[in-house]
Amino acid sequence: MVRSGVVDAQFFHADCLDVFRQQPARSVDVIVTSPPYNLGVRYNQYDDSLSPADYLEWTSTWIAAAARVLRPDGSLFLNVGAKPTDPWTALDVAQAARPHLQLQNIIHWVKSIFIDKASLAVGHYKPINSDRFLNDCHEFVFHFSPQGTTGLDRLALGVPYQDQSNVTRWRTAADGLRCRGNTWFIPYETIQRRDRDRPHPATFPSQLPEQCLRLHGLKQIETAMDPFTGLGSTAVACLRLGVNFVGAEIDETYLKEAVARAKNAVATKAVKVRSLKSEVRSRKTSNF
Repeated sequence: MVRSGVVDAQFFHADCLDVFRQQPARSVDVIVTSPPYNLGVRYNQYDDSLSPADYLEWTSTWIAAAARVLRPDGSLFLNVGAKPTDPWTALDVAQAARPHLQLQNIIHWVKSIFIDKASLAVGHYKPINSDRFLNDCHEFVFHFSPQGTTGLDRLALGVPYQDQSNVTRWRTAADGLRCRGNTWFIPYETIQRRDRDRPHPATFPSQLPEQCLRLHGLKQIETAMDPFTGLGSTAVACLRLGVNFVGAEIDETYLKEAVARAKNAVATKAVKVRSLKSEVRSRKTSNF
């Protein structure tokens, strides 16, 4: 796939469903996103405490819209978390996608880990005070595709073999690398002030969408999308990798921060970043 010399980033201040309707069918190669989890998180513009039935109905609606715009060999990487007292949420979301897309892979995003041999704890998570539940140090990244047959560039995220004798044994190595697998340790960056450094209550590091894009295969991507742009982590990853980006965000404060971060990420590159007020209906109310 031939790229143009300028990467285009379009940010729509609009409901994600309206932006999906604006996109031609089969026009997006990859979607990387993290919707509201319906766990009562306090956002500026939308309600994160719907009834389970309403939330799953909305989830099915936006995933159907996403499936329409995905190319036949496209990928949807859907990051969903849960909380220890309600572990079914993420699995229910995956089930809501079943009528529209095939679940091809399940990736575990590990945010914090204890390395026993070194007695070392690395990463960040939100601790809970409970005698029944464990601290939740991971989230799901569900990889969906239209047919379940999308080819991936597994060694784009390859890691070295610990024992070089395995290189010949498994006959899958390129430059001594093996598939990373479906467990990704990606910690948050340490911040000093959340209101200043990460002013969104639920976001992921840009390394997460970057790995999703690389896994799909950069040579196969012209346009990627994030219908819940938030602070623009997916946009930043796209622009750094030379991928066109389309994003939707109903909260104007988050949108402005996303545009600023995108511009800062590619300040030295020939990238055209446009912040667009959607020509379709722009809501000040909920995405739901």
